[in-house]
Amino acid sequence: MKRVSLGLGIGVVVGFLVSKKIKSDALSPENALKKVKIAVKEEHNVSGSWIHMKPETIERFGLKYSAYRGGLTSPTNDGVVQYEFLADTKTGVLLSLEQM
Repeated sequence: MKRVSLGLGIGVVVGFLVSKKIKSDALSPENALKKVKIAVKEEHNVSGSWIHMKPETIERFGLKYSAYRGGLTSPTNDGVVQYEFLADTKTGVLLSLEQM
């Protein structure tokens, strides 16, 4: 009986750790936003930003991506400019950046 309980306990722990690892393949929205800000900092002075917490599936160049949608605000000589972006959930790579 002790062996069965021990085996069951080990199985539950291993299952929990494996599921946690699978879920951790995606970046958190906050980390993706940090990567986007780093990617655009040479061209834009970011004064504000936001990101959706729930990823969405998009298609670019015939490939499907899981992406976070977000936005950036950047002051310019002509006023404040807003941008919307899509960032890959696994790498944080900027997939698109469009001025609104």
